Amino acid sequence: MNIISYIILLTILFDCILNIYADILNLKMLNNELPLEFKDVYDSDKYEKSQEYLRVNTKFSWIVSLFDLSILLVFWFCKGFPLLDNYIRSWNYGPILSGIFFIGILSIFKGLLSLPFAIYSTFVIEQRFGFNKTTWQTFIKDILKGLILGILLGIPLIAAVLGFFEYSGQYAWLYCWIAVTIFMLFVHFITPTWILPFFNKFVPLEDGNLRNIIMEYAKKVQFPLKNVFVIDGSKRSTKSNAFFCGFGKNKRIALYDTLIDKHSDEELLAIIAHEVGHYKKKHILWTMLFGILHAGLMFYLLSLFMSLKILFDAFYMENISIYAGLIFFSLLLSPMDFFIELIIQMFSRKNEYSADNYAVQTTGNSESIISALKKLSVNNLSNLVPHPFYVFLNYSHPPVLERIKAIKMTKENN
Repeated sequence: MNIISYIILLTILFDCILNIYADILNLKMLNNELPLEFKDVYDSDKYEKSQEYLRVNTKFSWIVSLFDLSILLVFWFCKGFPLLDNYIRSWNYGPILSGIFFIGILSIFKGLLSLPFAIYSTFVIEQRFGFNKTTWQTFIKDILKGLILGILLGIPLIAAVLGFFEYSGQYAWLYCWIAVTIFMLFVHFITPTWILPFFNKFVPLEDGNLRNIIMEYAKKVQFPLKNVFVIDGSKRSTKSNAFFCGFGKNKRIALYDTLIDKHSDEELLAIIAHEVGHYKKKHILWTMLFGILHAGLMFYLLSLFMSLKILFDAFYMENISIYAGLIFFSLLLSPMDFFIELIIQMFSRKNEYSADNYAVQTTGNSESIISALKKLSVNNLSNLVPHPFYVFLNYSHPPVLERIKAIKMTKENN
């Protein structure tokens, strides 16, 4: 082992210990006292069920994390990386195809190892708490569809990155950055009309009061909306959600059918207004720009580190290669990614407050968005009292009680 080995190992262990510590703090926050704000929508039995749901998922996540950590360390220190590399090199396929096979085999290996945990989570935990509606047929189809997408989208991207670094000289990182930026924009553009419908059915919201008030609202706030879609989320889970994605003519707002079944028209309008708020406040644009800048920084740093012999020595590699350098660099840069993720989540939480405020301002109805948030929390068995440190590490949305408090303050200020 060398200094790089120790840095990576200590970083991985620190991340694991830190997250388990945050989980323990989070579990200690649980108690049987229902927050006053939820007295009108939660009964004591269901609230206790939500806390048990958190306990079960937290302990299950520990098993998954420790298993993943063990597999990585065993594979690493039993010299799995050079064994795989030498085996693929014996095929004599050249650097790009060899890299695709190297990364592909590692990805498939990881996916197969995680499969039993995904099955247990879906068909045992989610089933136990009344969420699961996924059939074995749907579960298998989702895996196969994900594999197809990985082949169609992932392989060309990996080939382009490997090709640029292999043959483009000192500006390879810049060409990769440009290529990945184009890829990100392309995927964002086709997601609403090609990728999401590959997994779910999108049906235009039928004519009626809900559609009318949504279209009237969109016209009022000058949001170009041609249609609202209903997604068949109920074929996988009883959990509810709504989302906005895409840009230009391809942007799309979708409501889960489970959401429509459990909320009033006014609550659904408030949810739509929140999603429109993200668009109007340019949260989606800024998130995309940050992702593009992050990719550029990563590729530049990758160009500096990926050919260092000391990095390959840390993983017992005899041969230096671009494709293995991609994997090792991702492990080396995990501390930076950790802090970048904290910054992203901090801004994401801030954006949620902003979108809530926009919804209140433009609908003039704070009660509906509060009611919608309460129902979403109850129906999804969300944790109402997360520990602040756990929120800091893991939450992209503020805790629901803090969102409700902020909404009420907005109403009072108006």
